[in-house]
Amino acid sequence: MPRAKHQKTEYEKALRLYRQCSPRHVLTIEADMPEDMKRRTFALSDRLRICGNGLTARLSGTLEQLARDKKYRGLSKDYGKLSEQLKNHPDDKAAKAERRETAARMTGLQKQYHVTWEDARRYMVYLKSRDGIDSIFALTRAEDIWSGVEKVLYSGADKIHFKRRGDLPEIRAKQPNRGIVITVKDGRLWFSCSAIGKESFTNLPPDKFQSDELAAVLRYLEAPKVNDKAAVGAMLENGKITDTYRPCFASLVCKEIRGRLRVYIHLTIEGRPLPKYKSDGITPRHKYGKGRVGIDIGTQTIAYTSDTEVGLRNLSERGMPIQKSERKERLLLRRIERSRRAMNPQNYNPDGTVMRGSKTWDKSKRGIALEKQYRELCRKNAASRHYAIHEDINHLRSLGDTVITEPPNFKALQKRAKPEVSAPDTPAKKPKRRKRFGRSLQNRSPGAFQAALKQTFESTGGSYHEVDKNFRASQYDHTGDVYVRKKLSQRMFDLADGSHVQRDWYSSFLMYNTDDECFSPDQDRCSSNFDTFYDMQNTMIAAIKKSGIHVMNSGIR
Repeated sequence: MPRAKHQKTEYEKALRLYRQCSPRHVLTIEADMPEDMKRRTFALSDRLRICGNGLTARLSGTLEQLARDKKYRGLSKDYGKLSEQLKNHPDDKAAKAERRETAARMTGLQKQYHVTWEDARRYMVYLKSRDGIDSIFALTRAEDIWSGVEKVLYSGADKIHFKRRGDLPEIRAKQPNRGIVITVKDGRLWFSCSAIGKESFTNLPPDKFQSDELAAVLRYLEAPKVNDKAAVGAMLENGKITDTYRPCFASLVCKEIRGRLRVYIHLTIEGRPLPKYKSDGITPRHKYGKGRVGIDIGTQTIAYTSDTEVGLRNLSERGMPIQKSERKERLLLRRIERSRRAMNPQNYNPDGTVMRGSKTWDKSKRGIALEKQYRELCRKNAASRHYAIHEDINHLRSLGDTVITEPPNFKALQKRAKPEVSAPDTPAKKPKRRKRFGRSLQNRSPGAFQAALKQTFESTGGSYHEVDKNFRASQYDHTGDVYVRKKLSQRMFDLADGSHVQRDWYSSFLMYNTDDECFSPDQDRCSSNFDTFYDMQNTMIAAIKKSGIHVMNSGIR
């Protein structure tokens, strides 16, 4: 006789609703485990990478078959047109019904070509049994890969990507009592994972912020049911979401830093992160300001205007200029390429190009050492970018709580320009370069900056706004109330009244003075504030010149 299905009580339904509404954050702490356990953890992560690449290969093939179907391509175009139509007319019931029918037909074709989550799950079940990986880890990896498939299907991404050797995925189980089990012993959190050994491990001595977070987690685990009931009661009584600091699940992340194997625990915690304090334990590390902040995010720079400060600085720069780190990377890549060519002359044509077909590549000890050196340099540069981005965002948050900026368009800037087509009777000339902003976007990460900016302002009680696509901040002149097109190379220009302004800063000034709907610049507000901020701009430019800092593409000499 089959077991009767459990009927959820009203409290269980309310608890589920609370956990859906409650925010989460991730605490990163370093694991304290012996070297042999670290090697087993790295091996498990690499097996998980290979298993995930098998699923990626399978889904890549089915996605290509689906993309070659003319019927599906037509349905996808129709779905996009209907979505644009509903943006302008959200109450159009006929368009809604037609889009719903189009989506159903697209789903039918996806099932026909086996591009569904159920197909991905079933194939991962086969792969994990073949490679001997725990189900909880394999299925979590399958979820990560499927999120990439959804971006291809619904968000305009080109393809899903493989994990190359050395790029190890995290080992994650989305339950605290499966895969990586969390327990409390002697007033500390302990973790155990049967896939890497029977021994339990804990974290290395934490810093002040980590200690506060771990103490909050331990307080929850002392009486979890009582804390859950109190949080659910507060939600039902006044709609307030309180922070319980329940440990949801743990992940293991493998990194090689300066030649040493290090494993980090990413502990996902329910609730907002605790505030950080300085060494005295009283003074907050970050200050939260009030007021508007207009921000113009470029490919290499950021300009901002607030009530008390204006600024223009390079993106993602902290300490050593990015040009120097770029040059170090280039020199290392050249040395690696010379070593590769010296060891594998049989794989190259006489003109220096790589031969077609399958090949074997030999590596010298020097080449392997250079590759390790290059990976370490890339890791340092990535960490520097991460810290620089968050330092700038924390400074902007201290200037105001309402940020206004332009919609992101960095994905379009990555694409190469269309080739120039000349008439057949015109004389041949040197082809125009088609390069765009790929290297700047890679090294400066403006997209990551904008995403982190939105997350920080919204999670700290502020608000994030994007102006309308037709705002055209770089063309508007408030002194003449006209739009004037300019070349991209024109970084400094004169307004109609003769004022000499820097282009990026002036765009941030216009966004600072936008109307309440963020649709267009407010001319009256611009006129009343311009004299004050124009003096602040001149002071800022003089300070940049005096310090000798080279702000990229600013026109400041």
